[in-house]
Amino acid sequence: EESLTSTAREVGRYLERRGASFLAEIARGTGLLKVKVEEALWQLVAHGYVTGDGIAGLRIMLTPERKRQGRRRRLQLIAGGRSAERMMPVGRWALWLNPSEEQSAEDRRNDEARARQLLRRYGVVFRELLARETCIPSWRSLLAIYRRLEARGEIRGGRFVNGFVGEQFALPEAIESLRAQRRSGGEPQRVMISTADPLNLVGILTPSPRLSPYSNQIIVYSEGVPVDTGPLGAVRSRAQVDSVPTKK
Repeated sequence: EESLTSTAREVGRYLERRGASFLAEIARGTGLLKVKVEEALWQLVAHGYVTGDGIAGLRIMLTPERKRQGRRRRLQLIAGGRSAERMMPVGRWALWLNPSEEQSAEDRRNDEARARQLLRRYGVVFRELLARETCIPSWRSLLAIYRRLEARGEIRGGRFVNGFVGEQFALPEAIESLRAQRRSGGEPQRVMISTADPLNLVGILTPSPRLSPYSNQIIVYSEGVPVDTGPLGAVRSRAQVDSVPTKK
């Protein structure tokens, strides 16, 4: 693009070679000052060549320069000049894919098969839920697939699990199951699973620490909440003690 400055073209070539990078990495790789890299990134973003992995960096770029400089001066006064870089764009920056880099038809079919597999496994799918999953498409690719399936009427999009940001998608039968579970007034059922099970979501959907899938332990869920963990024998012993009625 002839309208780009030489600095912007250099940053673009670096991203083409190295892929997604933080601002500091780009500055080291190109030998440019961070301020110059920031200006180059803004120019590349404005031309539609570069994207970031979050909104925070773009928000900083959109802040008027006089306000940013004023903020930098206050940071310098507070921290002796060492904190001025806090107003630099954060997150990683990367080039948009070229048409020649688009997926093949076979890759798209494989990605859709994996996306459907995740729906069958969990019923409801959102980004945080996939923290332990491996060999799956990126969330960006999954989003495109799920949006397409939603447009066809095959799945539903909405807010099914509270406390998590971003888009969520669910199978129609999973939504009915969730509604039936919410309406049921029976005794809570306890379910025991191994930590190697994909449903080991302790520390992912709950605030407790994560349990390694290789720890050879058991998790006890009650109404979807982990209530006990440990070796199988110890968990069963505690369960038997809890089930014994207390004498009055």
